[in-house]
Amino acid sequence: MSYISKLRKIVGKTPLMMPCVGAIIVNEQKQILLQKRKDNSTWALHGGAIEIDESIEEALLREVKEETGLILDSYEFFKIYSGKKMHHVYPNGDEVSLISIIYIATSYHGKLFPQEEEVIELKYFSYDEIKKLNLHSVDIEPINDYFKLINH
Repeated sequence: MSYISKLRKIVGKTPLMMPCVGAIIVNEQKQILLQKRKDNSTWALHGGAIEIDESIEEALLREVKEETGLILDSYEFFKIYSGKKMHHVYPNGDEVSLISIIYIATSYHGKLFPQEEEVIELKYFSYDEIKKLNLHSVDIEPINDYFKLINH
């Protein structure tokens, strides 16, 4: 059972501060890989909560492999996101205030395989395509910041 699941048994739906990690996975065409989430059908980056005694990098590698089937060969720190715009209420009513540590990965291997419990679909998108998608609210700013970075 995950750390957050254990906390939820104690505090219920009360907002939790949740440190998490995410990846912007980029292919050679500068498209990014997104996942369609099962819980709310939005398109999102890959990542999740950091477990007790797990390093940020261990969490990054674990979450990406679990959700996509990919193994990151290298990754680079991008940015940390926090504050009011990172407050999220899940469809089940659980509330979190995320501290999201985002990395960019351009070197990886493996076969794309969506995690059955959480992911409906995995697909690469260009920025023009992404602008038309229903994005997971907490991933809008990191995605926009990434495309600002590569377009300058």
